[in-house]
Amino acid sequence: MTAPPISSLCLHGKPASSAHEGFELSNIKSTIKNLPNTKLGSVFGRLRGSGASSKYGQLDDEDGGGGGGVVGGVPYQQAGGGDVPGGPVHSVDHVEIDHGPRDWRRHLEPNCPCKPDLSKRMTMAVLSSIGFLVSFGIRCNWGVALVPMTKGLTPEFDWSEKQIGFIDSSFFVGYLVTQVPGGFLAAKYPANRIFGTAIAASACLNMLIPASTSIGVGAIVLVRMTQGLIEGVTYPACHGIWRFWAPPMERSKLATLAFCGSYAGAVVGIPLSSFLTSAFGWRLCFYFYGICGIIWYIFWLWLSFERPASHPTISAQERQYIEESLGTTSQVAPTFANTPWKYIFCSLPVWAIIVANFCRSWTFYLLIISQPKYFDEVHNLDLKKSGVLGALPHLLMACVVPVGGQLADRLRKRQILTTTQVRKLFNCGGFGMEALFLLFVAFSRSTTAATAFLTLAVGFSGFAISGFNVNHLDIAPRYAPILMGISNGVGTLAGMFCPVVVEWITDKHPEMAAKQWQKILVIAAMIHFVGVIFYGLFASGDKQPWAEPATEAEPAQAGVRYPDPSAQFEGQQTAPPSYGSTAETNFVYDPASSQQPQKPAPPAPPSNPTYQQNTQAVYDPNAAWGEESTGQSYAYNQQQQQQW
Repeated sequence: MTAPPISSLCLHGKPASSAHEGFELSNIKSTIKNLPNTKLGSVFGRLRGSGASSKYGQLDDEDGGGGGGVVGGVPYQQAGGGDVPGGPVHSVDHVEIDHGPRDWRRHLEPNCPCKPDLSKRMTMAVLSSIGFLVSFGIRCNWGVALVPMTKGLTPEFDWSEKQIGFIDSSFFVGYLVTQVPGGFLAAKYPANRIFGTAIAASACLNMLIPASTSIGVGAIVLVRMTQGLIEGVTYPACHGIWRFWAPPMERSKLATLAFCGSYAGAVVGIPLSSFLTSAFGWRLCFYFYGICGIIWYIFWLWLSFERPASHPTISAQERQYIEESLGTTSQVAPTFANTPWKYIFCSLPVWAIIVANFCRSWTFYLLIISQPKYFDEVHNLDLKKSGVLGALPHLLMACVVPVGGQLADRLRKRQILTTTQVRKLFNCGGFGMEALFLLFVAFSRSTTAATAFLTLAVGFSGFAISGFNVNHLDIAPRYAPILMGISNGVGTLAGMFCPVVVEWITDKHPEMAAKQWQKILVIAAMIHFVGVIFYGLFASGDKQPWAEPATEAEPAQAGVRYPDPSAQFEGQQTAPPSYGSTAETNFVYDPASSQQPQKPAPPAPPSNPTYQQNTQAVYDPNAAWGEESTGQSYAYNQQQQQQW
């Protein structure tokens, strides 16, 4: 059929010119309405020929469309009179838009651009690790830039030692203040937003430090103290993220992968800042890390979400796996009033974490702050050589931390060891070996031997991160950000006291530097041995009775069952050892059966977004880690856990 000329066309009895204007208006409105489903190259519609149809059928009347469309696959048109199915089209009443492939829209979906099929929880862990890398790189800027600023042939600033010490300590003062408040913020507001905003704000403040130096010492102290106040919320917020994203059997993997960025930040930050300072001036390192933090924040806003339920492109299988493994948890954010402070501070497992954090922080800050001084006074190494040697221990630790997390979760997943046994083994083993090699360093007079022993000491301490640093999520997931704030705050106190002790011991009789540093290292080793004993006696991997509010929900809904102290006298069975499947995870335990619990029919998966492919493949949680499928049933059911 030959279409009539445009001049003879009419739309609802209107002249051709009016019809053309109506067509343009309806075309524009339809294009705007369907823009999210179109390519940018398909802005202009095409006239529909005989028998053609649009992907979206007829236009809505309110959008200026006529009556044309498709009914049951048969095209029809509405012009002047009734609908004539299958009749010839003599009116410009419909626009077909070439939607085509939506490649540009796929690139905007929150999927990892380097590996789109990477699991969302793994994406969160990698991004968190990069965020810590930037954060600790920012902390290295000041120490490196301080040397050309105050020393050399032409120092720019004539600051006294007291002023420099005041500037150095200002960051830690602010960092200490916001530890516990950061835990409450991460519990009340989306923890991913708290974490990302803190690092981005610290990066912006980092770019203000060069300008503040021209104002005075007070301005520098203000900027660095504000940086400390902001960065104090990062560790508690990170634990708030894993409260919703880390399945019990993957807590060690995800948390240690995120935390290893802090140690890698020290390894990368010191030499990179030194290179930028020596090549382009001391100001560039502040600007470089500030820009890196802003770029990271853009990706963080794009790819991170508070919990799996709010992620638009997470697969139904991964979301179901995470949510059912975590079970029913309290949805009410803890406040200062309803937080069980009495039970927290009377809990020996909590104090075991606090003591372990203090012990680890003592050696960490000892090496970060005073390691160059040790190599200079004992082994007569210049700053350049000691900087290279000082990076080796932290480089090894950055590699050991995620490996230890993988090993810890594998032992728990295969039920070789319980969660409590894994935490004690990794923490006490790491601390014990670190203390032993610190004693070797104390009595070594060879530079090679001292460097090797120090590297092994710090490397073994990386296994302890799979112990105390993840333990908050085991004993009280609801209060994990708050517990992290408390323990990390005490660890910050170690960072403030350790340099004072070092200065007090080494300030007298410089000719006896070797014996003085021997005393310092022995003290560090003894502190770690105390941590081994205390954590080995009182640590626990089981969820504590006070970890969930008892009056918030019915026990059958909350899935919380506290042990009855009189149960053993009434002949009742006790609960099985915990491999990470606490009351929170809703595992079914049948005392009469020694077989593994069977997986019931899973609930209906959540609905997928319209642009997400609906795959029917069986979800393997080990696929994201490159592991083999275990074949064991760690699935999660909706039946209430039987009473202990």
